[in-house]
Order: sequence, then structure tokens, then C-alpha cells
Amino acid sequence: MSNDKLKLDYAPMEAELKNALPPGDKWIFEPKWDGFRCIAHRDGADINLISKSGQNLGRYFPEVVETLSKLPAKTFVIDGELVVPEGNSFSFDNLLQRIHPAESRVKKLSKETPALYILFDILESDDGEVIVQLPFEQRRAKLEAFGKRVLKDLKTIIVTPITTDRDTADAWFKKNSEFNDGVIAKRADLPYQSGNRKGMIKVKRQRTADCVVGGFRFASGSSTEIGSLLLGLYDDEGELHHVGFTSGFASVDKKKLAQELLELKTDISFTANVPGAPSRWSTARSTEWVPVKPQIIVEVRFDHLTGGRFRHGTKLLRLRPDKKPRQCTFEQLGKQSDDRRDLI
Repeated sequence: MSNDKLKLDYAPMEAELKNALPPGDKWIFEPKWDGFRCIAHRDGADINLISKSGQNLGRYFPEVVETLSKLPAKTFVIDGELVVPEGNSFSFDNLLQRIHPAESRVKKLSKETPALYILFDILESDDGEVIVQLPFEQRRAKLEAFGKRVLKDLKTIIVTPITTDRDTADAWFKKNSEFNDGVIAKRADLPYQSGNRKGMIKVKRQRTADCVVGGFRFASGSSTEIGSLLLGLYDDEGELHHVGFTSGFASVDKKKLAQELLELKTDISFTANVPGAPSRWSTARSTEWVPVKPQIIVEVRFDHLTGGRFRHGTKLLRLRPDKKPRQCTFEQLGKQSDDRRDLI
């Protein structure tokens, strides 16, 4: 992804991962979309699309910028998710294809597979009012009014559905897997929680985590292909813990990935629970690994955590160029990392 950094006036709200929808009547539910989080700023002719990591997404989604430029509202800050429709579902692979250095390639894809921008919050309204301090239920009402007034019948920028009915939320979780990968629950009575996980919960169909690649091992008998990636998560003090590994690269070019990682080779990556120390997970190859600078992010699926580590090897789902390393924390897993009930 480009290194073009944009000023983050608002850090996006984060969600805590849970195994079930939260109890109580103070929650508003919405589908969890499988795309790139994006806060869109407009100030007259100046339009910026900002990722969670502060990267400029506008160059990768010119069709979204163009659509925003044609809206009658000349100022606003909105929060949502960029997705790429494919048939009756969304394609994360097609979304990843947009993060390409060649402008000609991006323009071609923007026409062949145009993105959809799904809105779920508004931080500054089109009259210039800053509304982050309002509770979510009031911001939601303003977002719906914004949609009716500004978006009207637009098909490429839409407002996400919501419900306060738990049965409806359960139905989204169970039946709409072709579009979303879970449900988001937000506290109706809280202001926008910029940059923290208070008041927003995500329940996914599969337990996943975004991890930093802190090292790798070559495949057995090879010096050119990846065998496994060593995964890391940051704690509250900024220490990078080795938490497990992932292998199985069906959708990844193992030789290309090895070359990219070798360019990031370093002396020290993990600073806690460094691989190679004796443990019950140790193998004969525990010390045969290459440390790399913690710059590449992957999303993995896992079953359990125990002792601050993934209990078994994880499944690599995809690369996440839209994330930054410091977002890969234990905090994203909520209390699961300390909940021994998961092991029963």
C-alpha cells in the first residue's frame, strides 16, 4: 500500500471480538461487512478516503471519490466500509486487487469491478456540525436523514441496515453469510468512541485475528519457499509477542512471499515469548526461523487461545494491506485470551 499518510481527525471506532451478541436493551445491531474500513472527509473540492491505518485510499478507489464529488453536500465526515460486489456476494480478493501501484490498473479495475461504500456512522454533518459527541442512536438518525437528503436513490453509496431486535440480528448472523461475516453491536447511548473498543462488539462466524508477521520458516528442504509464518501480537506496553504460526498457503505465491520477507530480514522482531525458547510447543526446528521487520499483516482463523498463544496452528485467510502493525493487539481478542472456559 502507498505510504501516503493523511491526517486522522478521528480515529475509527474499534470492536471487541465476542462469541455471542451482548445482553441487554442498549444495543443497536448491524451486519458486519467484509471490506476496508474507510472514513470519508469532504471539504468543498477536497475529498479524502482514509483507512484505519491513516492511508490514503482515494487513489485506489477513484470511482468512489468521483461519486462523493457529485453529491450536493459540500462538507461532511462519514464512516463506512468499502466492498466490491461480485454476483450475489462481495469479493475481498477483488478488493485487494485495488491496492496496486499502477494508476492505469486501478482505473481499469474501478470500471470493471466498481466499489460499493456502505455507511454506518456520521461524524460531521453536511451543515458543518460536529456530532461525534452525540449518542449513537442520535448520530444514526442524522445519518439516515443525510442518506435521504444527500444520497437519495444512489446505488453505489448506501446506508447499512440496523435493528434493535435480537431475532433479526440472529437471522443476519445465520442466513446472510453470502454478504456479511457476522454482526456488529453498538451501544445506542454512547458518543463516538474514537480509537477505542468501548461500546462496540463484533461477533464473527469464524474466530479470526489480525497478526503481524515477525518471522518465517522455509519449507522443508527448500531455501526459496515459505513453510510457515510466525505470528505476533502487541501488548499494552508495545511488546511484540510471538503467539503462534500459520501454514498452508493455497492462495499465496510462496516464492514471492519469501522474497518479500527476505527484504525485511532483521536481527530482532519479537520482543516477548521469542521463538526458540524451550516450551511444550518446541520442535526440532523451533530455532530455525528468520526474523523480519514487523510490517506485513495477515488475518488468520484460530480455534482457541491458551497462555497467550494460539492453541494450534492457524489457517491463513488473507493478507491485510489496509491494516498497520500496531493495530494487531491482544485487545482485538477481548477477554478470549484469558478465558479458560474456551478450553473446556
